[in-house]
Amino acid sequence: MTDVDGYDAAATARYADEPPKDTGAARSPFARDRARILHSAAFRRLAAKTQVHQAGLAPAGVDDFPRTRLTHSLEVAQIAREMGQRLGCDADVVDSAGLAHDLGHPPFGHNGEAALDELARGCGGFEGNAQTLRVVTRLEAKVVDGAGGSVGLNLTRATLDAAGKYPWPRGAAPDGGPKFGVYADDRPVFDWLRAGAPDGRPCLEAQVMDWADDVAYSVHDIEDGVHGGYLRPELLADPQERAALCELVAAEYSTESAVDLAGVLAELLTDPVVAPLSGYDGGPAATVALKRAASALIGRFVDAAVDRTQSRYGTAPLCRYAAELAVPRRTRAECALLKGMAWRYVLARPDAARRYQRQRELLHDLVTELVARAPDALDALFAPRWRAAPDDASRLRVVIDQVASLTDTSAVAWYRRLTGSPIVAL
Repeated sequence: MTDVDGYDAAATARYADEPPKDTGAARSPFARDRARILHSAAFRRLAAKTQVHQAGLAPAGVDDFPRTRLTHSLEVAQIAREMGQRLGCDADVVDSAGLAHDLGHPPFGHNGEAALDELARGCGGFEGNAQTLRVVTRLEAKVVDGAGGSVGLNLTRATLDAAGKYPWPRGAAPDGGPKFGVYADDRPVFDWLRAGAPDGRPCLEAQVMDWADDVAYSVHDIEDGVHGGYLRPELLADPQERAALCELVAAEYSTESAVDLAGVLAELLTDPVVAPLSGYDGGPAATVALKRAASALIGRFVDAAVDRTQSRYGTAPLCRYAAELAVPRRTRAECALLKGMAWRYVLARPDAARRYQRQRELLHDLVTELVARAPDALDALFAPRWRAAPDDASRLRVVIDQVASLTDTSAVAWYRRLTGSPIVAL
């Protein structure tokens, strides 16, 4: 174990001991973590998981503009790295957290996540963040312990902690919400990585990554939606449309009232960087305006969080549990309004319901087929786990792990192969 500036030996420890590795490059333990994530199979698969697939934008590989989970993760990592560095966090820790945060997401985004949660009721449910922990500590083939069992990428304690937005099991969220970060059978490594941490409190690096994720997907989903023609800002000139959006945001994304949000929305739409998006036509000038708006909003949201946190805790380097990220209420409201726009005009389009239903049916049929045909129908990486599983719940978890590992495109291919159905229109 090695100390790194601001991080003690416990933060740099790994779950399983590894022999020293000296390449002459003098890389920190956290730089090694970042490299392990970048070179992992799970990270590569994000390239075929479309960030807004379920919204009706083109799947990965069909259109060259919409973001994939891979490009989104790179963007989150960049935002988190800059923000964390300014606060005093180790740059590689927050970068790694951004790169890793979506590794557990299944095919078809949050729609797929909800479908697998229902299908996995017999083994404790499914949650993308809990699956991320499972991927990096168990499923990704990289390091084994002294008994020959997989410990995944065997990342340091600080990096694992930074990648966990929801450091609690199902049903234990401090706010009573549905999100959680660990399955029951992954508790040993979870308890190890959380040793000494305040109960239910994410570390500063995890909070930085979480805010970077919010900023990236809210701003970039708006960018993708405007570019794709699904979101036309001029629609919000209608007072009734504005009111409906604010009611949605107050109910789903913000603790602010719809009345207060209406005032924030009015100022946001007349902001000099946002107003030019009205009438977007895809031409050079409009594209420049769209990129300028995205860049300005990201910078604004990052600056607000850094400034407020430093005004509260001072400008000395901050990391781990020395501080909590402070984001001004108005900044959170602006970000929430962008999320609401993406939902109302992109994700919840009238033609999306049929697509969602097809995706859920596909995943249901995949799980059903694999439960019936395992272990022979499983990948070579998962079949031994199924054979070693002690009971039906554990075997179901292996099947869920297999399906969750698939990309959008490979899920369709597996469905066709296992069911004999020649076409699935998604």
